[in-house]
Amino acid sequence: MTIAFPKPDQAVLARRREIIEGLGRLVASEALIVSEDERRAFETDGLTAYRQMPLAVVLPSTTEEVSAVMRFCHENGVKVVPRGAGTSLCGGAIPQEDAIVLGVAKMNRVIDVSFEGRTARVQAGITNLGISQAVANEGFFYAPDPSSQLACTIAGNIAMNSGGAHCLKYGVTTNNLLGVTLVMLDGTVVEIGGEHLDAAGYDILGLVCGSEGQLGVVTEAVVRILRAAEGARPALFGFERVEDAGACVAAIIGAGIIPVALEYMDKPAIQICEAFAHAGYPLDVEAMLIVEVEGSDQEIDDMLRRIVAIAEPFRPKTMKVSQSEAESAAIWKGRKSAFGATGRVADYICMDGTIPTGQLPYVLNRIDEIVKSYGLGVANVFHAGDGNLHPLVMFNTNVPGEMEKAEKAGEDILRLCVEVGGCLTGEHGVGIEKRDLMTHQFNPVDLEQQMRVRGVFDPRWLLNPAKVFPLEGRFAA
Repeated sequence: MTIAFPKPDQAVLARRREIIEGLGRLVASEALIVSEDERRAFETDGLTAYRQMPLAVVLPSTTEEVSAVMRFCHENGVKVVPRGAGTSLCGGAIPQEDAIVLGVAKMNRVIDVSFEGRTARVQAGITNLGISQAVANEGFFYAPDPSSQLACTIAGNIAMNSGGAHCLKYGVTTNNLLGVTLVMLDGTVVEIGGEHLDAAGYDILGLVCGSEGQLGVVTEAVVRILRAAEGARPALFGFERVEDAGACVAAIIGAGIIPVALEYMDKPAIQICEAFAHAGYPLDVEAMLIVEVEGSDQEIDDMLRRIVAIAEPFRPKTMKVSQSEAESAAIWKGRKSAFGATGRVADYICMDGTIPTGQLPYVLNRIDEIVKSYGLGVANVFHAGDGNLHPLVMFNTNVPGEMEKAEKAGEDILRLCVEVGGCLTGEHGVGIEKRDLMTHQFNPVDLEQQMRVRGVFDPRWLLNPAKVFPLEGRFAA
């Protein structure tokens, strides 16, 4: 293990039985998980290389229960690790030995929908896709669509400010979030924002979205729902050179065209996904773009004609426009299953840096050079339209030292993203994975100011304390 966790508080561990008894008075017996076998299901998240057994797991059903648990933990100095579905790829929901896991998965109801106001109030444990399914019968949907949307919760999406393939046009979570019910560390319940487009005063909602569970626990959310477009159609473009695909992305965005989605896959990713999904991807190209546009039939045809004209100077070897719903579904099945399909052929670490789109050709070449220098392979599949990279650094966990090499390659890739004017994360969050790289993007003054803001909400560092900020040099509020 190369990523360190804080040493557990032995005084808290010694009081485990007392703490469990106290929690047992606040929630139903089935909502409190204490046995080792049952706790093991919560010892990790999507970053499965790292594991920590929690002190206990609490699964409340109401905001009132969350408030009571938070108040108890505050009064007893017990750390709290909030958890949605545990799909975090940066270790954001990995617990600590001296911390309880507070999961919101049981809080999964749609509370209210206003089609006239285009909002939905939901409990924070509802899945991302569950929101769209709840409003689809009226022709509406919730725009952010992470690849894990079948499983991930809106609570986790808010914690990490998640995005997705279609966020190029519609924005990420923060652009579609109007309000939250937040339970503070001392149990105080506050309403931030609401069903209006903008709230008065400071943008506290902007602080909460992307705060990785370090400012409080979100139990309800008010999200924006949108009217679905008349239709949508994806197109494939295959290129013989990686540089041509990257330059084509920059040209499309530079022309002022904003597709619904603009996705990139390199040859290893194409081959892996085609073997799994049989989507009809071209296997004789080095890189491929999926470009999706939406609107009326006339709007779609016009937009695709413009995009084809922009792509032609970059000599695409393959151009294929979907002609049916089945073809569209197959194209997206390949892309959406990229992470799972890669897991069939290798262990991998999924990175999440963001760069200016004009730097794509240079950065893609450098990623290949970096990974090869460690003797490893990489499959690139990412949201090219907004420069949100997801290199999948592949390794064999059964070969000693390969995981450590993969982690070092990933760190070099993220440093590269910062060096070209980008940032460490686009949608996965910092968690433990990127925590020790924060000093590469921020200077000590920047980090201290961020920690001072965090300290206003949690001066004792009890909320998800192992994450985001380097363990050394933390500001004590």
